[in-house]
Amino acid sequence: MIRQLLRLILDRRWVVLAQVVAAFPLLAQTTRISGTVTDAATGEPLPFVNVGFVDSRVSTNSDFDGRYVLDTYYATDSIRAVSVGYEPFTAAVKRDKVQQIDIRLKPQTAELADVVVTYKGNPAWPILRRLVANKPVNNREKLEAYEYEAYNKVEFDLNNITEDFKQKKLFKDFAFIFDHVDSSGGKPFLPIFMTETLSEVYYRQKPRTRREVIHGTKVSGLENTSISQFMGDMYQNVNIYDNFLVLFGKNFVSPIADGGRGYYDYYLVDSNWVGRNWCYQITFAPKRVQELAFTGSMWVNDTSYAVKRIEASIARGANLNFVQGFQVKQEYTEVQPEVWMLTKDQLFVDLNVVKDRGKPADNPIQGFYGRRTASYRDFTINAPKPPVFYEGADEVVLDIDPLSLGAGYWEEHRHENLTKQEVAIYHMVDTMKTIPRFRTYVDIVTTVVTGYYTKGKVDLGPYFTTYSFNPVEGNRFRIGGRTSTNFSTRQELNGYLAYGTRDEAFKFGLGAKALIGRETRQIVEVGYKQDVEQLGESVNAFRQDNILSSVFRRTPNTRLTLVEESSASYQREWFTGLDNTVMLRYRTLYPLGDLEYLRPGADGGQPEVLNTIHTAEVALNTRFAYREKYVSGDFTRVSLGTRYPTVELHLATGLPSMARSEYGYTKAVAHVYQRLQLGTFGWMRLNAEAGRIWGNLPYPLLILHSGNETFYYDDLAFNTMNYFEFISDRYAQLFVEHHFEGLFLNRIPLMRRLKWREVVVGKVVAGALDRQRAEQELLLLPGMYTLDGGPFMEVSAGVENILKILRVDGVWRLSYNDHPRTNPFALRLKLAVTF
Repeated sequence: MIRQLLRLILDRRWVVLAQVVAAFPLLAQTTRISGTVTDAATGEPLPFVNVGFVDSRVSTNSDFDGRYVLDTYYATDSIRAVSVGYEPFTAAVKRDKVQQIDIRLKPQTAELADVVVTYKGNPAWPILRRLVANKPVNNREKLEAYEYEAYNKVEFDLNNITEDFKQKKLFKDFAFIFDHVDSSGGKPFLPIFMTETLSEVYYRQKPRTRREVIHGTKVSGLENTSISQFMGDMYQNVNIYDNFLVLFGKNFVSPIADGGRGYYDYYLVDSNWVGRNWCYQITFAPKRVQELAFTGSMWVNDTSYAVKRIEASIARGANLNFVQGFQVKQEYTEVQPEVWMLTKDQLFVDLNVVKDRGKPADNPIQGFYGRRTASYRDFTINAPKPPVFYEGADEVVLDIDPLSLGAGYWEEHRHENLTKQEVAIYHMVDTMKTIPRFRTYVDIVTTVVTGYYTKGKVDLGPYFTTYSFNPVEGNRFRIGGRTSTNFSTRQELNGYLAYGTRDEAFKFGLGAKALIGRETRQIVEVGYKQDVEQLGESVNAFRQDNILSSVFRRTPNTRLTLVEESSASYQREWFTGLDNTVMLRYRTLYPLGDLEYLRPGADGGQPEVLNTIHTAEVALNTRFAYREKYVSGDFTRVSLGTRYPTVELHLATGLPSMARSEYGYTKAVAHVYQRLQLGTFGWMRLNAEAGRIWGNLPYPLLILHSGNETFYYDDLAFNTMNYFEFISDRYAQLFVEHHFEGLFLNRIPLMRRLKWREVVVGKVVAGALDRQRAEQELLLLPGMYTLDGGPFMEVSAGVENILKILRVDGVWRLSYNDHPRTNPFALRLKLAVTF
């Protein structure tokens, strides 16, 4: 959740309008109109005639010679000229073009009667309509180029700090931290983490390129360069000019969305000067409390209809977990004529795992505050850098100034001085890190999250594999570990030993990896193992020795395989989002339990029983995720996702001449994944995959379509398919999963209070197998089938967010229901903690 919270922090893509010279109108796409105003009867030039855009406050007056010029971003579709004693004149306008319109005014021939105009509608709506109409021009990305300096400060606090909480033995050795508790208002809170980042942000329109160069970063509590990268301005973007804002992974309707009147009630409450700008104040509130929308107010400039200032909070009753409060404040400044840029940005989040409503005042539940303050200055408009500056795929570049390690650098460069309390946070956190008991608590939390317990130079774990059971091994006990970062941040050794009480056999694995390049992320890894595997599991399934895999099984897993594997790989990331992995591996497979390797007998005689299969292959894996964001450790990293498709291509070839390898083949698999945000309709996840194998192979080396023989729902498997049930040498599959986020259940009062959310899934795979060729190597066993009879399909409908952690799906199997050990309907559950 903290990772999702950090993602909120903002680089606003908004409000920009620039006025440039007429010789270059297309660069910034202004509308420039010029001409003369004359008397239609005499041809004489008319001075002081008001010429302006219809339904706009952008206007000018003709000079003594009747000449006028309008040059603006805020053009409407027509202009109007008005002068006393003449009939009004209206003419159509071509937006974003340079044009000449000469105006000939006809004298009035009759007196007009008095006209009284009344307006019975909502007075906020005309302003809102103009605000929405000007959204395309109030977007800074319409500029040819811009750059600015960004300062970001992020702080996390532990809130609801009471006297009883302070007296707990847990804090005995570092009670000094409570000297920093702030009880000036709201819940008493204790600052526990803070970071500052100073960077420069650059934008170019053609071709569209963004680049952020981080020059300074100061972090208390976290020592990770990728965190420094993430704390910059580029990854923290929420833009209210977008129709939908993605917060906590949810789609919130922006208060200035194109269809905002369908979700909000608006009220015009004031008009006044805000700085040097005359503005209208409009308040907004959601029409339906259960929807993901905001409540707050905004000040809108009366000429450009750009947002000058906005304050917004998540409405009470929104279908959102753990968030007790959320508030964003933004302020914009006209840094050049008709060029509005975000200059101040504040974000506040109040998180509680359990709501404290109904708790006694002297026994509240501890939670967290997250605060982010950003400011922007030193703007340069329409002065692009040389093209070579924008080259490269990385949007965020670390160019840390060595002076940023000192306090003097920040005193000179930070945009606002720290408070005394903020200055004390750095010292407090650094002091806590030296206290042994505090380190022990940190180690316990780390163990729960990562599965490993750090003891000096060794990480012991993962703990969830210590005990498991299956019909082949019986009770399985395992102990393992790896070297910690206290041993090295560039090399890692790992290993484990396991023993089964039924097969009375030891299993083990040894491995090593080394980081040979940090700038380009190059990792070399070697390993050897001899252990039991379940072939045909998805990559998303619980590992075979996970205790949860044993507990949630719905059928005994009696078709296991003992795998002896030697492997070596080299991974290189060429730039952020694109990496290659080359792997060489040699495997020997031994059938266990009910699994058998039977080769056809000569002339149709008795099948020959094989004890092993030997195979060697070299593989190349390519992964491309455009503009992917992530937080990384030394060897592993957590993806924060990308809004673009993620593409993977796996190519492999068998090496029949290596050692005792028996098979030559070629394999190709392509996979595409994308998550789509669909506004008020929720979000969708798409997984498409296709592959083929050329060559004669036994069934363990063919495509074993991913089944699931547990009660736990697997996103990347067919949950009503058994292991080894379908085998192919060519296939294509599609998984579509849609989360409605309470779109329908929110309309039902009881369901609205429960905050349950709907989810539907459809999965299909089509494939084929040259069975005759495959059975020349090994016979298919009973219960193994091909997809020659048509695609396999299953659909499911479920409810998630039950008790905030549980999802239950009803799954329907739509084909091949005549197979043994199958059911046309099944219930599956899944644990998931989301906002």
